[in-house]
Amino acid sequence: MREGSLEPPVRHPLAWQDADFYDMAKIEAEMHRVFDICHGCRRCFNLCDSFPRLFDLVDASPDEVAGVKTEDYKQVVDACTLCDLCFMTKCPYVPPHEWAVDFPHLMLRYRAAELKAGKADKIVGQLTETDRNGKAAALAAPIANFANENGLARAALEQVAGIDREAKLPKFNGRTLVLRAMEEKPEVNTKAPAYGRKAVLYATCFVNYNNPEIGMAARAVLAQNGVETEVVYPRCCGMPQFERGDIARVAEHAETVSTALLPYVEQGYDIIALVPSCALMLKFEWPLILPNDAKVKTLSSATFDVSEYVVDIARREGLAPGLVALPGGMAVHIACHARAQNMGQKAAEMLKLIPNADLAVIERCSGHGGSWGVMKGNFATALKVGRPVAKQALASGKMFVASECPLAGDHIIQGMERLDGAAAPEHAWHPIQLFARAYGLSS
Repeated sequence: MREGSLEPPVRHPLAWQDADFYDMAKIEAEMHRVFDICHGCRRCFNLCDSFPRLFDLVDASPDEVAGVKTEDYKQVVDACTLCDLCFMTKCPYVPPHEWAVDFPHLMLRYRAAELKAGKADKIVGQLTETDRNGKAAALAAPIANFANENGLARAALEQVAGIDREAKLPKFNGRTLVLRAMEEKPEVNTKAPAYGRKAVLYATCFVNYNNPEIGMAARAVLAQNGVETEVVYPRCCGMPQFERGDIARVAEHAETVSTALLPYVEQGYDIIALVPSCALMLKFEWPLILPNDAKVKTLSSATFDVSEYVVDIARREGLAPGLVALPGGMAVHIACHARAQNMGQKAAEMLKLIPNADLAVIERCSGHGGSWGVMKGNFATALKVGRPVAKQALASGKMFVASECPLAGDHIIQGMERLDGAAAPEHAWHPIQLFARAYGLSS
């Protein structure tokens, strides 16, 4: 038997419509098999808290994995953020290896079974309704933002919803990206080498409701490079529901969004996701949930991460002139869901296109894990997992700290503040915002 696989990882479709997918006895049997392999390898010990929890359980057991109680498996599941790094970057036993280990999707299956059995946390379920929550908060953004930063309000939120009062929460914006895009359309540079390209910016729930500046920066950079853009946001990609195990809801999201975006693809538009988690869903997770859906398959092949798209322009046609150096340097964090797309360090490649780029690249998990890292039982662990990233960002001494994942960016800044508040910058940037700044398109 081979020790590890030399072939690229292969993922199989999720059998979420089969009854066996939710059979807890079969799930626990598969977990026992996978945990035994993980225990014998331990290569992923430093990725997230799932593996330390697993190995601690095994080490305290009188009979290794066989002695771990199945009710304790939930500790391991609860710590998984579905970052996919164990599958994509560490595990030598993923398919096509005969052991066929897919740790993240096994954790997802356990959560799906819990949800189906009515055991999932209903309050957490309400927090995942990003479209509903975003629309409501956008109508009263100043009040929502005040509450997010008010000590009494945060204490109440912690009591009711379990969100740690110290975890930084994203602000809401009353003028969504979709609204701003209708009001402000950048002039397309007809002299740019890439003139003639057309792209749809899939706004994503975070950029639409929380930080439209990311989308406006992306649109400005693309217009400078001759790309005509439209901003479309039919619905969230379903990542929050995916993390919870609500696969049927994700399938609904995939159906709605792919139906809305497919006509653009047929008209020659590329699709650009502004957040790597959403790009990962469109490219990889949706096709595993709906493998026979032609719309989803077509959309997957037409989707780019925003940094990936800019790099593609630079390689194929060349960038429009006008980039200037950013004094003070940049530290860029490569988000887990960008790494899981198996496309290379596209954010770093893009920022290196800036003249005299003084760039430090940080490739390690921030610890945030989507909504996981803000919860009361997880926030301290999230800071611990992300401490090496915060240390690297501080040690770099760069003026700008950026992350492809906006939530990770805020979390990194918070970790830096815990280590050295005086040296931590006020906020994190998205790489495309720094690129727009280098073009003189934003301040």
